[in-house]
Amino acid sequence: MTENELILRDDEENHRYVAELDGEVAAYAVYHLRKGSRYFFVHTVVEPAYEGRSIGSRLVRFALDDVRAKGAQIVPLCPFVAGWLERHVEYQDLVDEEIMARVNS
Repeated sequence: MTENELILRDDEENHRYVAELDGEVAAYAVYHLRKGSRYFFVHTVVEPAYEGRSIGSRLVRFALDDVRAKGAQIVPLCPFVAGWLERHVEYQDLVDEEIMARVNS
């Protein structure tokens, strides 16, 4: 790994997508997988030392691209993921609208 290389990966064992920079966890997005095809994103953290570098946004894009490749859907309970989706409408098709309607009722 070279210096300043951002590594994005699904840490399935810990139920989170992770962004690592210079060997350190810079950000992570926690999810709960339900029925094998619904990713409930519940919490995202960008470590303070890495804020303002678009790492959180890159992580969410990677996670949602991975979910799409798996043919799954998401339930964005995390405010960071929900906010990102508002700015990137091309990913709205991944949202399980039926579950979100129940959550928001």
